[in-house]
Amino acid sequence: MSNAGRIPTVTPCAGRCSTTFGDHVCRGCRRFNHEIIRWNSYTEAQQLAIWKRLDLQLDQILIPMLPHANLTMVTQFLLSKRVRVLAQATTGRQLYYALRLCEKNKHLADDSGLGVTAEQVKPLWREFERRILSLAQASYDLAWLRADGIQHSLLQVSMED
Repeated sequence: MSNAGRIPTVTPCAGRCSTTFGDHVCRGCRRFNHEIIRWNSYTEAQQLAIWKRLDLQLDQILIPMLPHANLTMVTQFLLSKRVRVLAQATTGRQLYYALRLCEKNKHLADDSGLGVTAEQVKPLWREFERRILSLAQASYDLAWLRADGIQHSLLQVSMED
């Protein structure tokens, strides 16, 4: 059996969960609160769908924010720092891992391949977090509105019967 479609046994958790404080979207990993709670009971397909949504968000935010990034250098940087990156990880996911490392150790910026200086890392990280959380919150709001619309449609249909 091929492992090509397999996803990691780890979670997208960034170790900074804010759903325990009542947030509907985690400020760390940007999963929805119900996704965090049910993660271990999800099928691989369900987990992969969540990974894909999160990666698309990273692509949407980080690729434009890091126009001078050299992906070959970023990949080598992540390998040198022993960061586990899935073969199917998007460009945004790789940029995220590299930026997160630099945010914790800004002296790594020159070797990261991100095309930013050590002085640019903290402001860039803050702006990234602002943008990605806004996008994740909008995604949650849209999902909630869809679910609410479906519920109202079902109620209306059952009342007509």
